[in-house]
Formats: sequence, structure tokens, C-alpha cells
Amino acid sequence: MKSLLTTLTILLCFTNYVISQNKSSIDKPNIVIFYVDDLGWQDSELNDLDEPTPWETPNMVALAKEGINFTNGYSPAPTCAPSRAAMLSGLHPTKTGVTHVSGGTLPKATKRSKYLTPFYPVGLMPENFTIAEALKMNGYKTGHVGKWHVGALDIQKSTKQGFDFAYESRGAHQGPKREKNRINNFATHEEGDPYRLSDEKYPPFTKSSPKGISYPKDMVTDKALEFISTSKEEPFFLYLAHWLVHAPIHTKNKELLQYYSDKLGIEMPTKDIPIKTGGQTNPFYGSMVTTLDWSLGRIVDLLKTTDDPRHPGKKLIETTYIIFSSDNGGVEKANGDIVTDNFPLDQGKKYAQEGGIRVPLVIAGPQIPKGKTKDVLINQLDFFPTVLNLTNSTVPEKYSSEFDGLDISGILLDNEKKVADKNGNAREDLWWHFPHNTDSQMQSAIRHGDYKLYKNLIPGTYELYRLYKNGKREDLEEKFDIAKDNPKVVKDLAARLEKYLEEYNAQFPYKNPSKFKAEETASIPVIVTDTYDAESRKATITLEKGKSDVVEPYVLIRIANKSALKKKGKLKKHSTTFIKVPLEASKNNLEYTYTAPENIMEYGFVLIDENQFMVQSEFRRIN
Repeated sequence: MKSLLTTLTILLCFTNYVISQNKSSIDKPNIVIFYVDDLGWQDSELNDLDEPTPWETPNMVALAKEGINFTNGYSPAPTCAPSRAAMLSGLHPTKTGVTHVSGGTLPKATKRSKYLTPFYPVGLMPENFTIAEALKMNGYKTGHVGKWHVGALDIQKSTKQGFDFAYESRGAHQGPKREKNRINNFATHEEGDPYRLSDEKYPPFTKSSPKGISYPKDMVTDKALEFISTSKEEPFFLYLAHWLVHAPIHTKNKELLQYYSDKLGIEMPTKDIPIKTGGQTNPFYGSMVTTLDWSLGRIVDLLKTTDDPRHPGKKLIETTYIIFSSDNGGVEKANGDIVTDNFPLDQGKKYAQEGGIRVPLVIAGPQIPKGKTKDVLINQLDFFPTVLNLTNSTVPEKYSSEFDGLDISGILLDNEKKVADKNGNAREDLWWHFPHNTDSQMQSAIRHGDYKLYKNLIPGTYELYRLYKNGKREDLEEKFDIAKDNPKVVKDLAARLEKYLEEYNAQFPYKNPSKFKAEETASIPVIVTDTYDAESRKATITLEKGKSDVVEPYVLIRIANKSALKKKGKLKKHSTTFIKVPLEASKNNLEYTYTAPENIMEYGFVLIDENQFMVQSEFRRIN
């Protein structure tokens, strides 16, 4: 939580965003960001290419008819935590440092790799400025419901990042436990059932239930509805971050599972065994997608039927902007299941290919034209500056000047053809950086017009694909690497990408000394002394002379919740995290010192040398 002094300082240095000429007359419109977990670009009826999806998503389609469907919508990263941190802060993952999930741990070797993944934080810290903080200081009631996943320490909680209200349990997505499994864990109509089936009926309509079926009680959806109902007297911002459709792949809705089994022409599953059929043939997953759609429908229905007390004569739907998207592409396999198929897009979650980062994206609200489809390049980094403009909100320039997205309200409200910055320069590129997982997944990528260029980080080679030709589909599947035949395009896009990586100080996979031959590691830095003085709390390492130069020295320190600091023994995963503290070298570049604050539990030195080897000292527990 920012201090009163900081807040007053902020109020004194506000800067205004350029207001769209077609700005709605609505006073402080409400904002709903409906953020989905792992929903692929081909998992709904929004962007149905080639073979139609069997999953029915009438509410997503209805929302698109009320606004604009962006067919070239992208997430900031191919996994959830970096996308969420980026979207909430408006900063590229390389700037937040959050480039993958489960960060805040020591750099570790990847499977069957000679490389160590770079250190990255577990989530946002108090110094990060979120969209919730921005709207709250502009008079908004702010609520977060669902998945947070951008920091578990007390100082990282959503209520410390600008949200007045938070509910973060899984609701009906809670997986089966103990003797329960996904074929005997269905909701019932019994009064004591925490997921009791609704009396109300909803689509789909079946032969046995022509008036619709019941859905299990879902507290994620219910808490979102509660927040809207209790916050409507003020302008509100709801960040509804669904746990659906992330693994575990299961449903508590037996009737919906039966419906999709019938539709797919398969027997209703009677054993809890993995679904191994290819394509989009997993009835559990189809049930999850339609349940997600049901949740969206309930939110929209409440907005349609509720009067807006701030704007007499209007319903909330008339005064609310709704942004619908997913944190990354669909996961094609999980826990033995074939979950979905992102075809014609290549790959899926955890990949920089189109299947991992292209996502459904719909925006609807006051003054936005209805039923439009646009292919302009949009990134979720654009949400923060756009929402500020749509709500006529102001933020300190020290924050707005750091935004990596652009205000797209001109696209939404004025039918502009291109996304442009405040100086009128049209957007040319979107780019990604994912230095994680297997060697082949460690890639950076740039989308420029019809082209997509990849840098394979381990060998340092490039691949080039032409997704479109003059705006028409060409190689959306990314089957044909045309780098050798287009050296000028490769040179241009590589230069653009390398510039981004350098400017953003991107972190890369580093060589693991233990995986290389002795002659290859003979010159790496060697720590000859490693001392710690408990009285001064000064830690010092010195290096052997004549070895390779250190190009990046830093310390990793473990911090913890106050309650964890008082306990001895094994530390719980979510009560502590490592953070990175840059160091300065001594004049001879052979000595490094760090004075540890009172509240840290552990520390260790990390050195990156000129040949990209990572050398780590021993990690020392001091509290």
C-alpha cells in the first residue's frame, strides 16, 4: 500500500492522457476485465478457422456482437504469471522481470540442457504500480476475483496492489480430493452440497433437458456478481481472473459432460483415465469451456438487468466497458490428457509460437461499434493506457512514461485503422522473450506486419515465417521457415528484436559450468574467499586473478513474511521468495561486497561472465 505522502506526491504530478475525440459522455464508466486462464484462440467460436470447434460459447459470441473482436490479439507472454504481471502493470515482462511462472527461486538447470534459466521474480512488488491503484486514486472501487498468481508474500497480495476487495479461491474449479476423482465428483441438488446445482436453467438445451441444464454453484462467479451489485453506487473496476480453463481438466457438471460426450459421439467416461484422442475431443475440457462461457453470460446478464444509480435511465451494461481475453494460448496436453488442439496455430502454452501467445480478445462498451472484427495488432499491454483514457483517469508521468503498451481508444471509438503512440507514430512491432524450459522453447520473437521472426536463444539462430501475405492468410501454421530466402527481412527484424532485448536488459539462459568440459570452463570466475561478518552484516567474495571478466554481478536475497522470519527450520514455499540486488564491483573487478539488511533470511552471490557462464557462491542462511 502506498503511503499518504506518496499519494500526495502523486496527486501533485498527474499527467493527462490525450482524450479521444469521440469520448463517451458517461461519467467515469465502469471497467470489467474478464481474464481467462489458458483459453486458446481456437477454443471458442470467436475465431473459428478451418474445422469448427465443438465447444459452444454463445455468450462470448454475443459479447463480440456487442463490440469488437480482435483477431490479432496477443498476450504479453506464453505463460500466465508474466502475462498477468504485465497486463496489471502495463510493463513488458522483461521490464517487470517476471518472464515465467513459479519465480523467486534459485536459477536451476532445465531438463537435458547445458543451460541454467535466468533468475526471475515470483511476481509484482510494492514499487510496481498497477491498473487497480491507478483507478482507485481516480475514485474507483476496485475488486479482484479469482486467480492472482503475481506474488504470494503479504506485501504482494492483491489488496496491497490497489484492490479494495479480493476473493481468490477456486470456486467450482476446485479439483477432486482423496477418494474423489473426475467421474464421481459431480455436483448435486442436495442442500448440503457446496456446489449445489442451480434451480435456474441455462444452455445448452438437450433432448432430456429441453429447457436447459443446471450449473454447479461457483463462488468465483457469485463473488464477482456480489462485487458489482454492492459497488454500483460508485464507478467500479472488476478484475475477474477465472481459474478456468486451467488444469486439472475436470467438471462438476455431469449433465454438461454427458452433453459433450453425446455431441462427440463417444461413451460417457466411466473411468478416470487420460483422454488420448486427438484434436478437440476431450469432453471434460469442452465442459470447462462452456462453463466459462456460462460465467461470462451471468456477468453480462447482471449488467443488462441492473439500473445504474449514477446514470438514471441507464443500465450498467450501457456504462461499462468489458474486456475479455486469455492470459496465454491453449495448453494442448496436461496430466496425461490431450486437452485441446490449437491448429492451425503452431504449438501452445509455454511456446512463443502463435499457439502460445495469440489469444481471444473482445472489447465492448459505450460508443464502441457493434459486431466489428479487426485484424490490427493488439497486445494486453495496451489495456492499462487505454482504460486510463476511457475513464478519463490521470496517473503520474513517472508511471505512464514507462508503459510498454499503447492507448487503443482511437481504434475502439474513432474507427482508426492503426494503433499509434502519443506522437502519432504507428505501431510496427510486437515482441516476446521467453528464456525458459527446454532449449527449443528458449526463444525471443517479433511480429512485424505479415512476418514473424524467432531468435533461438541457445544457438543464436533465426527463423522467419510469413503468416500473411498482403493481409491474407499465408502460413499461419508456421510450417515454412523462409529465413534463407529473405536475408534482408531477417536482418531488419533481427536488428529490431536485438534492440528491444538490449534496451530492456533481457535476461538469457546461461551456461551451467557443471555441464561443460573442463577445457571450456577453465577460464570462468573462481571464488577464492567467501566471508560474512555477523556484526557488520557485510558479505564479501574475492575472485581468482586471470579469469574471464564478470559482466553482471548480483546478490539473491531471500525475504519472507514477518511470521516466517520468527520461525526456524524449513521455509514454506509461499511465505518466502528471493529477490535480485545488483552489485558494483571493486576497482580491480575481483571483489564484491554486500551489506545484508536485518530482515533477510539468506543470501548468495551470482556472477555472469563474458562468455555467458553463471557462477554461484554458496548460499548462506543468516536468520
